[in-house]
Amino acid sequence: MTTGFVTAEEYFWHDTGSGWILPADNTVIQPWMHPENPETKRRLLNLLSRSGLLDQLHSITPRRATRADLELVHTPSHIDRVTELSAADGGDAGGLTPFGRGSHEIALLAAGGCMAAADAVIDGVVDNAYTLVRPPGHHAVPASGMGFCLYNNAAITVRHLQRRRGVGRVAMVDWDVHHGNGQQAVFYEDADVLTISVHQDRCFPPDSGHLADRGAGDGEGFNLNVPLPPGSGHGAYLATWERVVVPALHRFRPDAIVVPSGFDGGIFDPLGRQMAYSDTFRLLARMLKHAAVELCDGRLLCTHEGGYAAAYVPFIGLAVLEELSGLRTDIVDPYLFIAEATGGQELQPHQAAVIDEAAALVDDVSPG
Repeated sequence: MTTGFVTAEEYFWHDTGSGWILPADNTVIQPWMHPENPETKRRLLNLLSRSGLLDQLHSITPRRATRADLELVHTPSHIDRVTELSAADGGDAGGLTPFGRGSHEIALLAAGGCMAAADAVIDGVVDNAYTLVRPPGHHAVPASGMGFCLYNNAAITVRHLQRRRGVGRVAMVDWDVHHGNGQQAVFYEDADVLTISVHQDRCFPPDSGHLADRGAGDGEGFNLNVPLPPGSGHGAYLATWERVVVPALHRFRPDAIVVPSGFDGGIFDPLGRQMAYSDTFRLLARMLKHAAVELCDGRLLCTHEGGYAAAYVPFIGLAVLEELSGLRTDIVDPYLFIAEATGGQELQPHQAAVIDEAAALVDDVSPG
C-alpha cells in the first residue's frame, strides 16, 4: 500500500493574524492568536518526521492552481476580490476568513496540491493520498470564503476529477466537527456527487447541516448530514460509520472517495465539543479505506481541514496516516488513556436516535 503525501513550506506562511475568531479590533480584551494558525499542521508534520513515517510516504510536489481551476467552483468576483486584497495588505474573504498579504498565492498552492494528489491516485502512482495543506477549504462557497477557508480545495478537486480526468461518481465524506457547508452548496443539485457531513449539531456555520437538507433537483437524496449532539464520542462516531457512512457508500458506489479531513472532533479541541480520539479516527480511516478498496480500486484522498488542539492533532493525524499506509510506528498516543476513560464515550441513546434518523435516509441514495 503506497500513500502519497503533499505539503509545502509555504502552507505554514498563510497569515490569519490575531484576534482569535473575531478580528482583534472587534474585541475589548488583549488580542489572542487566531485558531487557524500554522502550529497544529507543523506539529503534525514534525511528528510524522519523528516517527519515521514521513520517509515512507510518497512525496507529491504540489502545483499552483490556475484561475480556470478555481472557476470550476468559484465565481470570478470572489476570485478577483481575494486576489486584489492579497496583493495589498490582506483582508477578509467573507464569513470570518482573515488573511494576509500573499495568501491568495498560498491558497492556489493548497488547491493545486490537492489536485496533484488526486491525479497521483487516479494515475496509480499511489494507492491513496493525504494533503497537509493550508488554508483549509470545506466552508468556502462559490461566491465567498467562510470559516477560515478561502477556496474550496476538496470541491475544486472533485470537479477536476470529473471534468478533466473522466471520473464519474465521487463521494465526499467530511469528518470535520463543523458542517461541510461548502461542498453541500456546490453539489446540492448534483446526482454524481454524494456529500456526507458528520459534524457537531449547529456548531458552525450557525443553523447549518440539518438532517432535512437532502439535496434538490437531480441531487435530491445525495446530500447526507449527520448532526451529532455535542459530547458524542468514540461509540457515536463508529455507529455513524457502520449505520450511515459505509452503507451510503455501498449504495452510491463511487469511482473515488474524497475526505475533507478535519481533526477538530477530537476530545481536546477548543472549537468543538466532541470526544473522539486518535483510535476513533484510526478506525474511521480503516473503514473508509476498506470501502474504497471494495468500491473504487482504493481511490481515496484526504484533504486537511480543521483541528485546533496543537498538542493533540498530531496524534490523530499520525493514526490516520498509519492506517492509510498500512504502516505502524512505535509512537504511542500519550493522551489515549485519558481520552478512552472519559465518561460518555459509549454510544448514548440520544446520539443513537440521530444516527438512526440519518440511517433511514440512506435508502434515498440511488444505487450506482
